Amino acid sequence: MTFSTAMSGLNGAQTELATMANNIANVGTNGFKRSRVAFGDIIAASPSQNPSRTIGSGTYVKAVAQQFQQGAIETSDSALDLAISGQGFFTVRAGEGDGETSFTRNGAFGVDADRYVVDASGRRLQLFPTTTDGSVLTTDLGSTIPARLPLTSGDPRPTGLIKLAVNLPASATIIPDLPAYSAGNPYAFDRNDPATFNNSTSTTIFDPLGNPVPANVYYIKTAAPSPGQPDHEWTARVFVGPTELQVAGVSGINMRFDANGALVAPAAPVTFDPFGLPGAGMTTGLTLDHGVATTQLTGGFSRISVEQDGYAAGQLESILVDGSGTLSASFNNGEIHTIGKVAIANFASPQGLKPLGDARYVATPDSGNPITGEAGRNGLGSVRSGSLERSNVDLTAELVGLIAAQRNFQANAKAMETDSALLQTIINLRQ
Repeated sequence: MTFSTAMSGLNGAQTELATMANNIANVGTNGFKRSRVAFGDIIAASPSQNPSRTIGSGTYVKAVAQQFQQGAIETSDSALDLAISGQGFFTVRAGEGDGETSFTRNGAFGVDADRYVVDASGRRLQLFPTTTDGSVLTTDLGSTIPARLPLTSGDPRPTGLIKLAVNLPASATIIPDLPAYSAGNPYAFDRNDPATFNNSTSTTIFDPLGNPVPANVYYIKTAAPSPGQPDHEWTARVFVGPTELQVAGVSGINMRFDANGALVAPAAPVTFDPFGLPGAGMTTGLTLDHGVATTQLTGGFSRISVEQDGYAAGQLESILVDGSGTLSASFNNGEIHTIGKVAIANFASPQGLKPLGDARYVATPDSGNPITGEAGRNGLGSVRSGSLERSNVDLTAELVGLIAAQRNFQANAKAMETDSALLQTIINLRQ
């Protein structure tokens, strides 16, 4: 009897030693939760036995329970390193569709070759689907979607309108009157010859395929006020890439300024004839609006403002996960898209979860079904981006406990040794 009692103590001490050794081994594992062994004593008694003389029959391991206290949260340099501050687990799934769903506190996520957000084992982080403004459509676990980062955003938009405001110098020389362009050598505009225009400016627009194309405007002063014509006259020549734009088949836009330097004509935006762009594979139209801010005043040439309404398809520039778990992607065209909201799950009894390794767990009847919801609501913790939850193992406490478990093991071994010696003595007496 004593032998079996001590043996149960040895087995229990060995289980506790193995559990503490596992805790110590995983002190550096992100999201790891330490385990604690719970023991129960064994009582074997008959109904007629005197309760005051009942002797225990040893011990047994009731459970090796995970302790889900929060581990320390440390900052990192990756926006996809996530930590839950409070209760809950990240939801990850292996592959598409019916892949195994598991739960983890280890938020060290990265991006695979297919741009899915995955853990170190390739399991995909799950999101609740949302509207474009970030409102969650459903928190049902079966409706979650894998987190995937897009490379581009939307379709390109060709430039249809350029808003340009400049100041043209009132003292500019009239180009046709330059000596180099006398009656024997008539004026001929050449955008590569600065002597054939007074000033120029440029901007970048986008063709129908989203390719950037330079747009250049050359200003030529053609006439000063005269008794019959009180306005200053200019011509604007517009080029997109190598192509000069025309209005009704005529190159150049006639511009007139009154004596106060205000733009008189054109009084409305000018729309050019459709034109083709090399490599774009199609034609497009373009409107130029000099607006009321364009002037002819004293001083030098200056560009006051320029705007255009085209853009290329946006390229992924950065990602952000806020405290509510909303995953957003920013693109270099200024667009911001909400991809989804990180799915957080909790359990009525987390100690009932079955560990799978890699700080992952699956639900069991003891844990109950997962209770899913948005981060920061209904008792669930908030999500911290650029952070990782460390193991909750207290190394000092584990080493002290390891010594105590070792002493326990030695004491039970000594009890077995003593019981063996007593049995040997009894055997010898019978001889």
